[in-house]
This record gives sequence, structure tokens and C-alpha cells, in this order.
Amino acid sequence: MYMELAEAKGKFIEAWGKLGSEWGINRTMAQVHALLLISPEPLTTEDIMAELSISRGNANMTLRDLIDWGLVEKQHKTGERKEYFYAEKDTWIIARQVAKERKKRELDPVIKLLNQLTEVKGDAKDPAYKTFKTSVTNINKLANNVNKTLETMLKAEENWFFGSIFKILK
Repeated sequence: MYMELAEAKGKFIEAWGKLGSEWGINRTMAQVHALLLISPEPLTTEDIMAELSISRGNANMTLRDLIDWGLVEKQHKTGERKEYFYAEKDTWIIARQVAKERKKRELDPVIKLLNQLTEVKGDAKDPAYKTFKTSVTNINKLANNVNKTLETMLKAEENWFFGSIFKILK
């Protein structure tokens, strides 16, 4: 099936937006990221607004969020007042950055809470206490294993990481 570049770009932006929302990321944020991913040159806020038919406020807020996530950087061109925005194109760097942010925003607070919950005091003979303690302890172990895996990913080079994963899966 052959399609023109403009149609393919639209489909990619739409699909990236849907994927982002499935991962808990704002749909517009994912669409702006997608647009910047496939743009060979940095874009202005106005370019993004026109391409995606979004308001200035939405564009500005979304760009700020993408910068906070470390997925987009702001650039200035000599002699111009406009700000330009550029997205990293290396998918390994993107994956590591998203993992780092998700870990910081989601996993780290859960691990902190689980660590506190494993210290709960109670009667060891009480079935409710035993069930709670066992469940929380097991979930805490799992969360810490996930955390170690993410830490390894964040420190690893792409070839080493995937080579190690594929050896485990064999």
C-alpha cells in the first residue's frame, strides 16, 4: 500500500498520540512530540499550532511539559526572536529518557510507600496482618526488581542492554 508523505506523517502523529495516551501521557503531548520527531528542522510554536490545529496555550503548555520530560529542547536562531523546538531523534535516548521520567514520577514514590508499608506493626497471628504483610513484601520485592532493571537500562548502552535481554530470553 503506497501513501504520500503528508498522509504518512498524519498517520504517524495520530498513532504516536494514541500510543502516548495508552501509556498515560497526554495525547496532544505525544502528538507534538511525534511532529518534532519527524521534522528535519526545529519548529516554532506557530508551526506546531498550524500543523496540529491546537491553540497557543495548548502548544506552550505541551512544549513546556516535553521540555520538563527531557524529550524536547528549546533553540534560538541568531537574529531571530522566535523560539524553535527540537526533539531528540535517537530512539534509544528517547526510551531511556521516558523510562527515567516514568521511574521518577511513578515507580520511586510507590517504592517509598511500599518500604514504609513493609514496616507496619501487628499481631503475627492475625490472618489479616499476615496477608497484608506478605502481599506488601512481595509487591515491594517485585517493584525493587523492576527498579534495578530500569537502573540497568538507564546506565546501559543499547547494544549491551538488548544483547543481555536476548541472552536471558533464549
